[in-house]
Amino acid sequence: MREEKRISLKHYGLIDPDQIEDYLEHGGYQSLQKALSQPPAAIVQAVKDAGLRGRGGAGFKAGIKWGFTLQTPAEQKYIICNADEGEPGTFKDRLIMEGDPHLVLEGMAIAGYAVGASKGYIYCRGEYPYIVKRLKRAIEQAREKGLLGTNRFESNFSFDVEVRMGAGAYICGEETALIESLEGKRGEPRSKPPFPGVAGLWGKPTVVNNVETLAAVPWIIEHGATAYQQIGASRYPGTKIFTLTGDVARKGFCEVPTDVTLRELVYDFGGGVAGGKKLQAVQVGGTSGAFLPESLLDTPADLDSMAAVGGTLGSGAVLVVDETRDLVDLAVTIASFFKHESCGKCTPCREGTFQLHRLLEKISRGQGSRQDLETLERLMWIMTQASFCGLGHTAPTPILTMLQYFPDPFNNRVNSQAG
Repeated sequence: MREEKRISLKHYGLIDPDQIEDYLEHGGYQSLQKALSQPPAAIVQAVKDAGLRGRGGAGFKAGIKWGFTLQTPAEQKYIICNADEGEPGTFKDRLIMEGDPHLVLEGMAIAGYAVGASKGYIYCRGEYPYIVKRLKRAIEQAREKGLLGTNRFESNFSFDVEVRMGAGAYICGEETALIESLEGKRGEPRSKPPFPGVAGLWGKPTVVNNVETLAAVPWIIEHGATAYQQIGASRYPGTKIFTLTGDVARKGFCEVPTDVTLRELVYDFGGGVAGGKKLQAVQVGGTSGAFLPESLLDTPADLDSMAAVGGTLGSGAVLVVDETRDLVDLAVTIASFFKHESCGKCTPCREGTFQLHRLLEKISRGQGSRQDLETLERLMWIMTQASFCGLGHTAPTPILTMLQYFPDPFNNRVNSQAG
């Protein structure tokens, strides 16, 4: 049976998150001190060599992102911690922030030193007000201990952090929409290039990393890039936090090496399907993730393996669906979510999510036709090809994979004489 390996959750449940002394007693901020003894470029190279890829969904290589910002000259640079955890079924970042806030601050400070940034922002989900209080308390404690602020550790290193709250917009999980929101604007994605690493917050070079990504950085500095690279899948090394929800016997979370399979997640860590029922599907990656059948449960739950079967790893949320659930009704609920959360900037997503919901509702009522299913597939193809950002690109993924792997519920609901 597969066992957990905790890196981003290494202190979870072991320390009092409101007491910096507990964090320090467990080796806290020693990785930052170790980083400060090396040139910034060496820290960036270590993150590259470790193969750390973003844990927010896109999976971009963190070291390459840091390298862009390091190489871009500017008087002011920024580190942004993306804590806008708006993906339904996902609570991994909440676990880190509520259980070990100083680990996030340490990861941000190391990133700041590596790229030459002196200011950091944590953009926290608006539904996490109690975590905002915990983060602010941790920042104050770190300042009092001389760990954040100006000229820390008897050096020229200066780095400080502020917390900002989002207002519940799903789109602000996208890094450029998040930056727009931080600047006081409507949360809409920007055109790229330029990328944030070159021109981000207020036009300055900016690194945007997810909470879980930053929380892995102190471990890499402490144990070395090679040790991290040897954990899990070769092209997506390290560990990943998965959250288990839906019709699973043991709801909760686990942090495991990235070569774990879906079967191990559902049955070893989740205890299988609740109530002794049969498994119908597993959705991986949050609401925008793929629905996969039992025959694909032996697929490793890493970024590239998920992509190979038409899915995404996304946020690491795992939704178990038993045999009694109606996938057509579930598809309507998902489409309703994306219709509501589309920022409206581009036509393919704004109109596409509306029409996607309309067609699925029609089919769910038994009033759809074969032509409606064909229209649905053409519409989703257009959205994946023409939408401005990732929301429009991935909103069709759950429906597309339902039609690919579970066509019968949709075909049975369609009235061939309608339309």
